[in-house]
Amino acid sequence: MTSSSAAPERTQLERTLKPQWVWAIALGSAIGWGAFVLPTDWLATAGPFGTMIGLVIGAALMCLIAVSYGFLIRTFPVSGGEYAYTYTAFGRLHAYVCGWFLTLGYISIVALNASALALLFRRMLPWMVEWVPLWEVAGWQVYLGEVLVASLALVVFAVFNIRGTTLSGRMQYAFCLIMLVAVAFLVVGTVLHPGTPWSNLQPGFPDGVAPVSATLAIVAIAPWAYVGFDNVPQAAEEFDFPPGKAFGLIVLAIIAAAGIYVAMVLASGAAIPWAELVASEPAWGTADGMSAMFGTLGLVVLAVGVSMGVFTGLNGFYISASRLLFAMGRAHTIPTVFARLHPRSGTPATAIAFVTAICLIAPWFGREALVWVVDMSAVGVTIAYTYTCLAAFRLFKWSSAPEAPGDPEGVRSSAKKVMSALGAITGVGFFLLLMTPGSPAQLGTESLIALGIWTVLGVVFFFAHRSRQGVALTDDEMDHMVLGEHRSTRAD
Repeated sequence: MTSSSAAPERTQLERTLKPQWVWAIALGSAIGWGAFVLPTDWLATAGPFGTMIGLVIGAALMCLIAVSYGFLIRTFPVSGGEYAYTYTAFGRLHAYVCGWFLTLGYISIVALNASALALLFRRMLPWMVEWVPLWEVAGWQVYLGEVLVASLALVVFAVFNIRGTTLSGRMQYAFCLIMLVAVAFLVVGTVLHPGTPWSNLQPGFPDGVAPVSATLAIVAIAPWAYVGFDNVPQAAEEFDFPPGKAFGLIVLAIIAAAGIYVAMVLASGAAIPWAELVASEPAWGTADGMSAMFGTLGLVVLAVGVSMGVFTGLNGFYISASRLLFAMGRAHTIPTVFARLHPRSGTPATAIAFVTAICLIAPWFGREALVWVVDMSAVGVTIAYTYTCLAAFRLFKWSSAPEAPGDPEGVRSSAKKVMSALGAITGVGFFLLLMTPGSPAQLGTESLIALGIWTVLGVVFFFAHRSRQGVALTDDEMDHMVLGEHRSTRAD
């Protein structure tokens, strides 16, 4: 606990996260279930070449954005990440907008990872989940069994996170290592298998689709595909190492994530002629391919990979969502109950419980309805990326700028100022790809409706809480609560 004579008491998290755990949080959160479940969908959109090229370009753009994250984490190593950075550069209102949309993105991904575990059971052990049919939502039959499986996963990982950050970090690292072994087995086995004709990867792009359009459709999902590296700043207050190392950990995680995505697309497309696989409209094309290539062993290894991806996604986004809510509660942007810590473990237990309660609603609505919410959550993540790069651009100074008292290390860098500007432009580009009518990556009607509902709720909540928040903290107190001892570097 820390406090200031000029400000209310500021609750602070303990420094327990080791570098390898933070790397695992970034990588495991970025991969999740998508690398193992979605390759067939991506192949249908862009073909093997368009998908792999798009994923690599997306990773490169994320590394560009990561330059801003690296600087801001080192300068402001506090919980809240993008919320804190946006507040530093643009004030309370913009910080609220950023935090509101990012919260939706994080919570949605927690819920979707739990539903992915239920999907795995439906494929591997249907008798365990396909009992007591409830109703259909958007053509998806909801069973009580899968609701219970997803709910159990949410509760178990909530308990793990409440019990302590050290436990969460160790589990995340172990899950990531097992996942990497599973991916290595599948892709190396596919490449070396004597029954793998590389003609299965032809044609490189879908018939009738322009290669540029196909590739852009994959690039547009980069904010969703690589979301997870931005979990690193959410946990910055808990680093037990210098925050300057965070940039390297983020870049390594993005590169590893791109490698895993490309490996699984390659394995899925090469196992069975990809055009035939897509035309059959499989429920889980990657599983069909691994089963055809390796039989039951392939399915088992794939199931292990998916399980580890789901576990790392659940664990990583529980950490990030709860820390974001904790930081916003500490700053009185949302009710301060979210800033309460568990008396023994020192974790933001109230925030974790809130995330769990919201996510427990999702399994009852079926996977298809939840996908609509997650699709539009890419908009929220993109907004956070853009705000972060704009904040870094405002804080960076040209190399020729005169020194000023309190300037953080490395703030005078023309190259980094340009890169932060390019990162912001990239974020705007992602946003336009998602929102522009006729774009190859335009959100569907259902996702746009969900986005509109969340936006309206955010406006209502802001004005309902505004008067209370405005009198709760002065500007100096707000600086203290958001930035702690780092508030002296706040931009004017």
